[in-house]
Amino acid sequence: MQRIQGRFSEAFVLRCGQDLIVATETGNQVADMWAFNHADMSEYMSMEHCRSVNSLIHVTVGCRLVSSRRRTMLNLTRDSARMRHDTLLCPCTSELYEELGAPGHRSCTSNLHEALERQGLSCPFTPASLNLFMNVPVAADGSVARLPPPCQPGDHVRFTAEMDLIVVLSACPQDITPINGEARTPTDLLFEVLAPSNSETSAS
Repeated sequence: MQRIQGRFSEAFVLRCGQDLIVATETGNQVADMWAFNHADMSEYMSMEHCRSVNSLIHVTVGCRLVSSRRRTMLNLTRDSARMRHDTLLCPCTSELYEELGAPGHRSCTSNLHEALERQGLSCPFTPASLNLFMNVPVAADGSVARLPPPCQPGDHVRFTAEMDLIVVLSACPQDITPINGEARTPTDLLFEVLAPSNSETSAS
């Protein structure tokens, strides 16, 4: 497993047929996730298209994660937490933290662009993220809550790539609301890319 320090991010290549495991080491850490077509960064994983294709406002095992052109990028195949991963809330921004009284705070938005820049890549805007392990229940009246993740230490999700991708993971820096647990302390994420021949290897 590779480690992403809490509050920071990583970008990496995920080839068609490879599996990706993303784990919350403490059970409390949210992962904002983006994916881009390796050959054309203008095609990106689109939350609005995912909701349309799956007829769900969240992502769970069996869902197709599709691009802005409705092409399948990833399939979610396993989830040890058996939860509904959020597609509704936007990635946190510097403006959000200014509203919360924390100017200069790290954000998932800056994490995305910093991670891409380290790979010599760029995106002219910030797509909506898939918010892994984020607990955002929706009430009957349409209101949403922001609750700690319903996870145990080591809980993980597993995806299979359906095209060559650039993936970005951000260990969300949120430490003001309880979205990263009651302790409001961002912690590390773990991830692993598995070759197609190892696709049946069990997650640690």
